[in-house]
Amino acid sequence: MCANYIPSTHDQLRQHFQVAPPDSDYVAESYPGYMSPLIRLPRIDAEPGDRACALGMFGMVPHWAEPKLARQTYNARTETVASKPTFRHAFKHGQFCIIPAASVFEPSYETGKSERWEIMNADGSPLGIAGIWEHKQAGPDGLSLLSFSMLTINADGHPLMQRFHKPDDEKRMLVILRPDQYDEWLHCPVDEAQRFFERYPAEQLVAHPAGRNAGKPAPQQSLF
Repeated sequence: MCANYIPSTHDQLRQHFQVAPPDSDYVAESYPGYMSPLIRLPRIDAEPGDRACALGMFGMVPHWAEPKLARQTYNARTETVASKPTFRHAFKHGQFCIIPAASVFEPSYETGKSERWEIMNADGSPLGIAGIWEHKQAGPDGLSLLSFSMLTINADGHPLMQRFHKPDDEKRMLVILRPDQYDEWLHCPVDEAQRFFERYPAEQLVAHPAGRNAGKPAPQQSLF
């Protein structure tokens, strides 16, 4: 599923998501293991509209794992998120977050070979992707580590998202939230999370081929 995306800009964080950007800079294009912004509740008793933005590793790193696990845990299937060892603690404790993205990338094989496509909101607004977050007390260099995964659902038959990934692979897509769902998702009781696991309308998305010149990861930006 989505292993590469462009995080929202500082202006998008302020204007669309209504949060203060992180104090530290972050990468212009994110891959598993990169530190990128996520939005969550600042405290347990937060009121609706009270949101906080922080930097976390793209790819879930539970307390028992090393950061390199992020290479495999950047997406969490909604069908199994409550039972998989990597994700179940975060999900069962309602550690829900929003991953702010200007756009995401997926591979298309319609030409017979892999071609990277960029997908974004048709109106130009950023995407609010539903996710879960985890906190590891002792991360790299002994410092605590915040990490997150994007939630995905089946996309078979979706007019746009069924065009991506290898022909024989199951079609998947991210859980994209509407702006009016942001606070509801962050405050959602765990037993009601299922109602957010719906397909984002194809007509509200646009996609186009995208070159790789701006997207090649820089090794020094990854934490492993």
